[in-house]
Amino acid sequence: MKCDRCEAVIPENDEREFNGQTICEDCYMTVLSPAKACDPWAAYCAKSFSEKTDSGTNLTEVQARILQILEQTGGVDQQELAKRLALPVEDFERDLAALRHMEKLRAEMRDGRKVICLW
Repeated sequence: MKCDRCEAVIPENDEREFNGQTICEDCYMTVLSPAKACDPWAAYCAKSFSEKTDSGTNLTEVQARILQILEQTGGVDQQELAKRLALPVEDFERDLAALRHMEKLRAEMRDGRKVICLW
C-alpha cells in the first residue's frame, strides 16, 4: 500500500486514515501537528534556551545550512530555499519554524513575494 500524500510504501497494518486518505505514520504526524512559525510561547522558550546555551551548537545540520544560504543570498523565497537545500519544502518547515522561534530568521515581503531572511 502507498501513502496518498508522500507515496511512500506503507508496511502492512501501519496505515492511518485521515480525511478519507490512507497515509503513512510520518504524514499522519505532520497533519496532526503542523509547524507553526508564529507561536509566542515557543519563541519565548527558544530565546530563553539560546540565552543559556551556545546557540550555535544546538542547530541541526539543515538549520545551519538554511542560515548559511540566507547569509550568502540576503534572503530567498521558500521554493528557492528548497531548491538550494535539495529538499521538499515540507521537509524543512519545522526547521524554519524553530529558527523563527529562536529569532534567527524572519519573513518579509519584497516585490510582492514572501522572502525568508536573517533576523
